[in-house]
Amino acid sequence: MPADPLAHTARVPGSKSITNRALLLAAAAAGTTTLTAPLVSDDTLAFRTALAGLGATVTAAPDDAYWTVTGLGGGPRRGGRIRCADAGTAARFLPPFAATGQGTYLFDGSEQLRARPLRPLADALARLGATVRATDGTLPLEVTAAGLEGGELAVDGSLSSQYSSGLLMAAPLMRGPLVLRPHDLVSRPYVDMTLALMRRFGARIEDRAGRIVVRPGRYRPADLAIEPDASTASYLFAAAAVTGRTVTVPGLGAGSLQGDLRFVDVLARTGARVTVTAASTTVTGAGRLRGGFDVDMGEISDTFMTLAAIAPLADAPVTVRGIGHARLKESDRIEAVAANLRACGVTVEEGGDRITVHPGTPAPALIRCRRDHRIAMSFSVLALGSGVRLDLDDPSCVSKTFPGFHAELHRLFPGFPTSGKERS
Repeated sequence: MPADPLAHTARVPGSKSITNRALLLAAAAAGTTTLTAPLVSDDTLAFRTALAGLGATVTAAPDDAYWTVTGLGGGPRRGGRIRCADAGTAARFLPPFAATGQGTYLFDGSEQLRARPLRPLADALARLGATVRATDGTLPLEVTAAGLEGGELAVDGSLSSQYSSGLLMAAPLMRGPLVLRPHDLVSRPYVDMTLALMRRFGARIEDRAGRIVVRPGRYRPADLAIEPDASTASYLFAAAAVTGRTVTVPGLGAGSLQGDLRFVDVLARTGARVTVTAASTTVTGAGRLRGGFDVDMGEISDTFMTLAAIAPLADAPVTVRGIGHARLKESDRIEAVAANLRACGVTVEEGGDRITVHPGTPAPALIRCRRDHRIAMSFSVLALGSGVRLDLDDPSCVSKTFPGFHAELHRLFPGFPTSGKERS
């Protein structure tokens, strides 16, 4: 029987969230770890370079099929200036790691990253015994380290779960137990991912009744195969939904560490057929999207833009809630999505933590990406589903997480209508 010409196997790169967490845990371990199929992108390369600045050794295979990390066996001890580029994970994960060591570290990054808040993390590190200076609660952030004591912390998680993840990953290197009580925590699945990976590298953790207890100890090396990025896969799954075709992502299945795989459950509400097995996830579109629903995507907020961008193609309005923290990402993502949809002639209503998108026929427009990779990829899927030319003012911004995105979309869906050329 010939292969189904409408069935496509997508090539999705490794998870950014897993790659950067695994890099840090491997750097903290005593010994050598091999990470297979890591994501190679602007953010992970920035994170890798920053770790090298802290003293860890990361060696890449010639084809980047795997990275080998020789860990420090604890916190860093050399001090120095650490540039995080655009990588939010570097700015949130590396200062706690540095604080468990010795020396003075100055963390800085791009103008875009300097605009993102760090005050809850800086305050937490100070309470644990580090000397911290952060002008206006943002980068640049200076940490003078002499080890961390541990103790009990209540951490505001309403802005980002990354503060909690950064503190948790540093916790086994502290002198005493860390008891973390995150409150108003957004994106809890990312903290669950952090804890699962910490256990993989040997951490002793109790997680119950709203408190997470991490005991002092040593990380051990743990070879790890990086699964495909579920947030990135959301664009290709959405493309299947709006075209009536089938997309399968192998290696991203029921045992995934990534909460963003739950995006396919949202696509099922639009009428797409979803199959999740132990080995893969498959989405098949069913014609015009079904709308008329309200969904809280606070725990999978990196994928809300994917849904909002294709929502004009639905048969009734779609409302997404619980996403107020998305205003503090690479851009104000609620406002950015709303402004670009309006530029396409689509009716949109927005509030502090929600967006409602009405059905409409998009008109050709210039999409302002705001250096935000997720804006570029989301609106590329709208162009695909609508057949309307939407030009991206910064198509190369996808290199933050998926440098080959445009080529892969063209491969899977020949005749893709967005040019991808920059326009002023």
